Amino acid sequence: MSIEATQYYVKHAIDMLDISESLAQSIERPFRVVKTDLTFELDNGQLANFTAFRVQHNNSLGPMKGGLRYHPTVDENEVHSLASLMTWKTSLLRLPFGGAKGGISCDPTSMSSAELERMTKTFTNKIKEIIGPYKDIPAPDVNTNAQIMAWVMSEYSKYSGFSPAVVTGKPIFLYGSEGREEATGRGVVIITERLLKLEKKSLENTRIVVQGFGNVGYNAARIFHEKKAKVIAISDVNSGVYSAKGLDIPALKNYYDQKRTLKGFPGGDPISTDQVLVTECDVLVPAALGDIFDRKMAEAVKCKYIVEGANAPTLPEGDEVFEKRGIKLIPDILANAGGVTVSYFEWVQNIQQFRWPLEQIHAQLESYMVDAFDRVVNTAQAKQCNFREAAFLIGIGRVIKASLTLGL
Repeated sequence: MSIEATQYYVKHAIDMLDISESLAQSIERPFRVVKTDLTFELDNGQLANFTAFRVQHNNSLGPMKGGLRYHPTVDENEVHSLASLMTWKTSLLRLPFGGAKGGISCDPTSMSSAELERMTKTFTNKIKEIIGPYKDIPAPDVNTNAQIMAWVMSEYSKYSGFSPAVVTGKPIFLYGSEGREEATGRGVVIITERLLKLEKKSLENTRIVVQGFGNVGYNAARIFHEKKAKVIAISDVNSGVYSAKGLDIPALKNYYDQKRTLKGFPGGDPISTDQVLVTECDVLVPAALGDIFDRKMAEAVKCKYIVEGANAPTLPEGDEVFEKRGIKLIPDILANAGGVTVSYFEWVQNIQQFRWPLEQIHAQLESYMVDAFDRVVNTAQAKQCNFREAAFLIGIGRVIKASLTLGL
């Protein structure tokens, strides 16, 4: 994922806001960039060396917030881009956070649990002075999970005392929040439902295609299925499955849990991962990779609406094509904001030392997502722009106002 694409959208919004070049630079540049070497012992006694990053983008609206990813492609460029997106996302949702992101350039699939623990705690030790409940709060991201968050909390608490609020996305029994795991997928469904309502349509029997069967894709598909929408196609990394009458998502999940692939699922026809993206449908939900909708792919999709469950799946050239084709797109900084919103609820519960019931979390999530959606729609109508431009205008506008009011 390139910082160039993110900066394109940011610069475009800044041009629409008509602010000075010096102020524009002050909100584009990251607050702090940390690049550090991690050296720790592998199970076989050899030493491993990996490069890790934490980019803290902006703290005008509160402590910085953002995921921690473990992947071979992690680099400073990608982490900077994602940290910037987090700033505008938390601002758009009116959460009391700024944006950050972190990552380790490694292949976690080749590592044992003990090695992952040593690597995670080594990294936490390196950044312990710059993270904290009121500084920067990491969360799960690609190839990280509740267990890894528990290790970060454990290592940090060794130096700062009991600190559950230092990370979100923890196991529920270790002060995590109900509803956190499904939050991003649930947010995608809430926004899709609101978009269809705007178009005077209902979710029931709407044909939906989901790219990705990870946390976001599966939970979105499951909740769509529960709400009587037809998920007609879905894919994982290597395979896809299609059924015109709609897939049985609980049965598909049971099959996937046993086989670790969608390939061979008896309740649908096999299709390739590329075919999934061009399957004719009402709503297309990219919930896997970034940078997939270039000009060629944007010309090939056969949908009326796109709801971005993944981070930055659309390149600027793809946006131009969707605009010309009349395809309405809900941008990632709104569509996939359910995760950080419930992370906020987890942080609040940790600060208060008080647990919220699941019903309250679902209700509050819907309230925050619908409020943000309505503000994006109103801004798009007032400024005569698309939903992505409106979302960035709101997110960046709030950060600028806070920066100027607090004093640069």
